[in-house]
Order: sequence, then C-alpha cells, then structure tokens
Amino acid sequence: MTLLVSARFTTTVAQMHQLPVDGLPEVAFAGRSNAGKSSALNVLCNRRRLAFASRMPGRTQALNFFAIGPQDQPNGFLVDMPGYGYATAPGAVRESWIGLAGDYLRTRQPLVAVVLMLDIRRGVTALDHGLLDWTPVTVPVLGLLTKADKLSRNQQQAALRTVRAELALRHPSRHFDLVLFSSTHRIGIEEASDRIAAFYRLTQDSDHPETQSNDAV
Repeated sequence: MTLLVSARFTTTVAQMHQLPVDGLPEVAFAGRSNAGKSSALNVLCNRRRLAFASRMPGRTQALNFFAIGPQDQPNGFLVDMPGYGYATAPGAVRESWIGLAGDYLRTRQPLVAVVLMLDIRRGVTALDHGLLDWTPVTVPVLGLLTKADKLSRNQQQAALRTVRAELALRHPSRHFDLVLFSSTHRIGIEEASDRIAAFYRLTQDSDHPETQSNDAV
C-alpha cells in the first residue's frame, strides 16, 4: 500500500478547463452516493479524512485530485468524482454533476482506470451502467463490491457471480476486475490497493518500453 498512502490533496475542479495539464495518469473513483466511495478512498490511502465521508450523500460536487508518489515528482492522481443518484439534490446541481462527470470520463486523455463502487446489496444499477457507457472501453474498470461485511460468505460469492454475469452481458467489450470490499471490516483492501497501484505502473512501463526484458530469443 506504499503508493496510495502518499496521497495528498492537490486541487478541486468544478469545470473542465480547470483540469491539470501535466498529463500524469489519473485513476478515477466513482459510484452512487452512499456506495462507500469516500470511506474506500480513506481506508485505501490509510487516512481518516482524505475524502470527506458525509452523512449527506452527494456532498462531493466537483472532481477532487489527490497526488500520489514523491512530492517533487508524483506518479499520478487519484480523482474523487461526484457521487451520483442523490435524488433530493436540486435539479441544477444534478445536471452539473452529470455534465462534469460525463465530460471527464468521455474525453479525459490521462484517465487510465476507473474504480467503481458497487454496493454489494444493490448490485449494478441503471446509473452504474450509464457511467460505464460514458467510459471508453479502452479504460479498465475495477469494481469494488462495497459493504461486503453485510453478507455471509456464501451470499458474497453469489453476489459476485451475479454482478460479473450482468456486467459481461451488458458490456461485453469491456474488461472488469471485481473485488469484495469492506472499509469497516478491512476486506479486500490489500488486493484493491495492489490493483490500483498497478494501473500507474503499467502506464509507466508503456512510456518506457526500453525497460522491458530483451531476454527472449
């Protein structure tokens, strides 16, 4: 978990023209309000309040960027996206979330992966499918089945199979990794952290092909 624990707040983006221009790889955290996104970010980065977990869902109304890696030469950013599906938010605010999140996912070149929070008790909702439709198929998705502690082990495995089958049916051209996850019971934290860190390593390796082995004959 060494890479993620270096996370520190960098900037908040409310409009696309405010996005960082340095081209560092970005891994976006997305999910329905109340799916446990802020709690997941905090526990993965070993911080109490890196992302604010509010009692009022939908509090995050912008893209919050957290740099990771060395202070003088970061490896990239974690991006905390606005939660979606908060029905009582004012209509204009909901529209601004949709516009910002959708434009970011559809067009952001440095985006190398999406970490999607899926409440294991709800499965994949229509809004989750919509977010995936916005995201280019070339961008890998890591699904965290949050609140896994609420189910028995047998129920967890059944939910995992159901979600995997639904995603494969609805998004056959996209690759998914799924991890059972619980912030409070620390389920899946090491596995999720390793997979997220790998997104940055893969980007660095592709930028420096000369580091690959030339032993094959």
